Amino acid sequence: MKLNILDIVNSKLSYDNKLQTICDLLRNNIEYYDWVGFYFKNGDKQELKLAQFSGEPTEHTIIPFGKGICGQVAVSNENFVVQDVSEQDN
Repeated sequence: MKLNILDIVNSKLSYDNKLQTICDLLRNNIEYYDWVGFYFKNGDKQELKLAQFSGEPTEHTIIPFGKGICGQVAVSNENFVVQDVSEQDN
C-alpha cells in the first residue's frame, strides 16, 4: 500500500512522526527533491527553527525572520516558489 499525505495526517502516528514521514515521502517520491523539511516559528522569537527533515543535515537550523528565502516568507506570509535557491541573492 502506498501512503499519501492525507493517510499520514489521518494516521495514529505522533505529530513528530507524521512530519518526518511526510518529509521522507516527498523526498523519496519526487525525483528532483534532495532535501525536504519543516520550519516553525521558534516560540516568541522572530526566527524559524528546523523541525523534522529528510536529506543531508543543514547548518540552517535557526533562520531569523527576513533572512534568506524562508525568513522572507515568514515575514511576508506569502508563497515564494524558487527553482534554484543558489541563484537567489539572499
